[in-house]
Amino acid sequence: MSVSLHGLKQNLDKFTEEIPQQVSDAKEIPEMQIHRDEFILLMHPVKPESSQFMQEAAASEHIFSSVVFKCPCNSRNMLYGSVFLMVPAFILLLLGYMVNARTWRLLTGTCPPEKCRDCSPRGTCAHYCQVLVPVTARALVAPLTWIAVALLNASFYPCAASGNSLIKDLICKDQGQECQNLLFKIPCDEKLSTNISSELLSLQAQSQLIGWFLIAIIVTVALVSTCVSRCCSPVSYLQLKFWKIYSKEEQKLFEIKAKEHATKLAERNTNCFFEGTDPAPFHTPNNEDWKKISFLYTFNPQEQYYSMIHKYVNTNRGNSASFEEGGQNPTVLGFVDETDVIDSGF
Repeated sequence: MSVSLHGLKQNLDKFTEEIPQQVSDAKEIPEMQIHRDEFILLMHPVKPESSQFMQEAAASEHIFSSVVFKCPCNSRNMLYGSVFLMVPAFILLLLGYMVNARTWRLLTGTCPPEKCRDCSPRGTCAHYCQVLVPVTARALVAPLTWIAVALLNASFYPCAASGNSLIKDLICKDQGQECQNLLFKIPCDEKLSTNISSELLSLQAQSQLIGWFLIAIIVTVALVSTCVSRCCSPVSYLQLKFWKIYSKEEQKLFEIKAKEHATKLAERNTNCFFEGTDPAPFHTPNNEDWKKISFLYTFNPQEQYYSMIHKYVNTNRGNSASFEEGGQNPTVLGFVDETDVIDSGF
C-alpha cells in the first residue's frame, strides 16, 4: 500500500509540474493564427460556401509570411512588400475565375470557328457583364482574405510602408538621412526598433487597423448585397431552399447517368472493334442537344423550370418556341449554373 501511495504522489508531482509548462506553451500561440481564425469565423456566416477558399488563402499567407518572405531592408522595401501583398491576391482572383463553372458555361462555344467572323462581343456585352459581376464577387473572396490576413499579421505592410516616401517623410521629418536608412532596416532587425520604437509600432498598428477596416467593409458589402439579392428574389424562401436541393440531386443523377451512358457506349465500341462486328443502334444526345442544356439558366415566371435540363425535357427536347424565349437572370439563382464547383471545366 505504501508503494502505491508513493507512486501516486510521484505522478501527482509530475502532473503539477507539467501544468504550468502546458499553460505557458498555450500562451505562445502565434498572434497571426488568432487573427486568421477570428477572420474566418467572422466571415463564415456571410459566405459559408467559400470557407474552404478562405482557409486555403489564410494558410498560404502564413506560409509565405513565415517562410518565403524576407524583407530586403533597403530602398526596395516598397516594391518587395507590395508584390508579396498584391500579386498573390491577383493570382487568387484568376484562380477564382478558373474554378467557377459559370465562367466556362458563358465562354465555352461562344465563338466557334464556323462563326468566328460573325462573333462580336458588342451585342452581348450587357449579358456578359450581368453574368461576370456575381462571378467576380465570388472570385474576390480568396484575394480579399489574403490581403486582410496579411494586414492583420503586419508582415508585408510594414516592409512596404518603410520604403514608402510619404511614410518616410512623416516619420523622419527633419531627422536627416540617418533616420531614413534606419527606417529601411527596422523590418529586419528588431534591435534597431529601440531607437524609433514608436514608429515601428505605428506601422504595425496601421497595418492591423487597415486590415480590420477592410474586414468591416467586406462584411458590410456582403451583407448588403445578400439582402438586396434576396429582396429581389422572384421566389420565396422555402421554394429557394427546395430549388437548391433539386439542383444538387439533379447534378448527382446527371453524373451517374452520364457515367453509365459513357460506359455502355465505350463498351459497345470496344467490343465491335475487337470482335469485328457492326455496332448496334445506340441513341446518344447530339451536339445541339448538349448545347441546349449547356446554356446559362434564365428565369421565366410564366413557365418556371428548375434547370436547363428541366426546360429541355418539357419543351419537346428544346424544339418548342418557348425554349428560345429569354428571361430574367436574378443573382439569387446563380447557384443553378454553379451546382458543382469541381465541374468547373478547368
